[in-house]
Amino acid sequence: MSGEAANALFSYGTLRQPEVQLGNYGRLLAGEPDILVGYRLVEIGIGDPEVIRMSGKAVHTIAVASGDPTDRVEGVVFLITDLELAATDSYETSAYRRIEATLESGRSAWAYVGDAT
Repeated sequence: MSGEAANALFSYGTLRQPEVQLGNYGRLLAGEPDILVGYRLVEIGIGDPEVIRMSGKAVHTIAVASGDPTDRVEGVVFLITDLELAATDSYETSAYRRIEATLESGRSAWAYVGDAT
């Protein structure tokens, strides 16, 4: 792995799949469970053929802010390098935007979310 894994990344979707990790980072990631509070998951169609090929799915989920503190998205926090974070930015389609979020544990992590629907 090049560089130091200094970025906490919260993943609730396809980035948890081994084949997606290998395709994006060339390695498998170890992570710790955590929860994104005040968000809910909705389905989103993916049009990028490379993302579909890597994930095996044309429909993904996207976390959208609900404003309801009882809404929770379960996921995993991975530590990744700056280069891996840039690779993640390239993998996520334009429907997703990267935000810094405070998770239920109190930990701060990058998360890819969508606009509220």
